[in-house]
Amino acid sequence: MSDKQLHPETLALHAGYRNDPTAKSVAVPIHQTTSYQFDSAEHAANLFALKEFGNIYTRIMNPTNDVLEQRLAALEGGVAALCVSSGQSAATLAILNLCSAGDNFVTSTDLYGGTWNLFANTFKQMGIEARFVDPADPESFRAATDEKTRLYFAETLPNPKLNVFPIKEVADIGRELGVPLIVDNTAAPLICRPFDHGAAVVMYSTTKYIAGHGTSVGGVIIDGGNFDWEAQGDRFPTLNKPDASYHGAVWTEAVKPLGPIAYIIRARVTLLRDIGSASSPFNAWQIIQGLETLPLRMRQHCENAEKVVAFLQSHDKVASVTYPSVQEGEAKRRAETYLKGGNGGLVGVELAGGLEAGRTFIDSLELLYHVANIGDARSLAIHPASTTHSQMTPEEQAAAGVSAGYVRLSIGIEHADDIIADIEQALAKV
Repeated sequence: MSDKQLHPETLALHAGYRNDPTAKSVAVPIHQTTSYQFDSAEHAANLFALKEFGNIYTRIMNPTNDVLEQRLAALEGGVAALCVSSGQSAATLAILNLCSAGDNFVTSTDLYGGTWNLFANTFKQMGIEARFVDPADPESFRAATDEKTRLYFAETLPNPKLNVFPIKEVADIGRELGVPLIVDNTAAPLICRPFDHGAAVVMYSTTKYIAGHGTSVGGVIIDGGNFDWEAQGDRFPTLNKPDASYHGAVWTEAVKPLGPIAYIIRARVTLLRDIGSASSPFNAWQIIQGLETLPLRMRQHCENAEKVVAFLQSHDKVASVTYPSVQEGEAKRRAETYLKGGNGGLVGVELAGGLEAGRTFIDSLELLYHVANIGDARSLAIHPASTTHSQMTPEEQAAAGVSAGYVRLSIGIEHADDIIADIEQALAKV
């Protein structure tokens, strides 16, 4: 059976691996090695020249990482993937793969605080301009585009604003102008498939829902194989002009016999090789263990979150609740269009008492952990204004959906009654 015939629950367990050819082990082995024996001088030369594919050095590829890459690409409906050391590395390489000094990209304002800082400050120091636009109006992406625009960027279910991004609307604009959409789908694995709506590249922090156990940091970039980089010519010089860092390879030509994988191959053999943000094989193995139960966990995350939202909506110390299923108007339409099988595990709570109420609530939680993470099997809480989004100005925080009294909950897979009981006792102390 081909991967396209299998359901997500099956792909999460079987894609990319059947058994080890030597030991016949069913469980994916940890290939904890730095390097690999070449068969001959010719074999080594062919690998380095990309005349054939194989393992050279774990900074670039590893058999354990390869299983995770194949499994995630199959789940997402992409053609190939690249695992890296973190979600931040994935965002960085995904953009540097297309942008150089003097280029720009257009990004949604609705972003995780670390991503905002990367775009607004670190990329600026590299000479790459991030143009922030409000995704409430998809046409704002078109208005910010010029001949130096290399890509659009967005989060499916932005943390912490939780307004679902208009994927198809912006992807359609991009394809009309020859600009690909890169989507960070970290908060919505399985419940949203961005490639189905026109995204060209999908990325994740695999640290979050995909791993689910809170033990291992990782990231992945997945190539949809659905964007014609070659047809856009000069807009993508990193893919269409000779790469001096790889013996003059023109990536859209060099890998054409292997399929539409120019984007992901360059990210691997040039950027990952040079920048070195490689995934640890042990972490990749840990993430595989979590991935095997992702379909089951996502259902429970979503079910529990709906119950928590229902409780919070009726509480007199809660000013408002942010969650896709209780939104209205265009935000609700987008949620219903792009989220299938659940609305995610993230819940935003605006406490009536503002900043002090937020701090008291956080400090009063007993079951929920106060940590800077999401997507763990355990329920988590944080106050973004003083932590994850604290480097942003008040204006930038407001644009990203952060206020002084806003608390973000990441609802886990414990019994819903126990989660609600802890939230209730903490609210009683506000």
